[in-house]
Amino acid sequence: MAKGGFRGGPLGGGISANMIKQAQKMQQEMLKMQEEMEQKEYEATAGGGMVKAVINGKHEVLRLEIKPEAVDPEDVEMLQDMIIAAINEAMRQVGDEASAGLNKLTGGVNLGNLGGLL
Repeated sequence: MAKGGFRGGPLGGGISANMIKQAQKMQQEMLKMQEEMEQKEYEATAGGGMVKAVINGKHEVLRLEIKPEAVDPEDVEMLQDMIIAAINEAMRQVGDEASAGLNKLTGGVNLGNLGGLL
């Protein structure tokens, strides 16, 4: 190695100290965003409001509300479908917000697999 250490830079094939600082800052911002999302509640309804699901950013179901008129012993499948639809929609909201937040942090640059590492 040459005297003075590694001389790589963005054009020399190496990673600059500035790039490392930017990646560390992005990682900190992503952790902060993740913590905020985990505390937030996401709500979705199905069946015209007959079923409401509330989840958090950890994808944990916090509450499930079912209006009494949605309970029809002759059509349990419809109630099951409404519950699944409400939960899935709330989960999509979490994913959409996470994607939007990541897009904001990266300025729209697709990080590929690197996005999961930061």
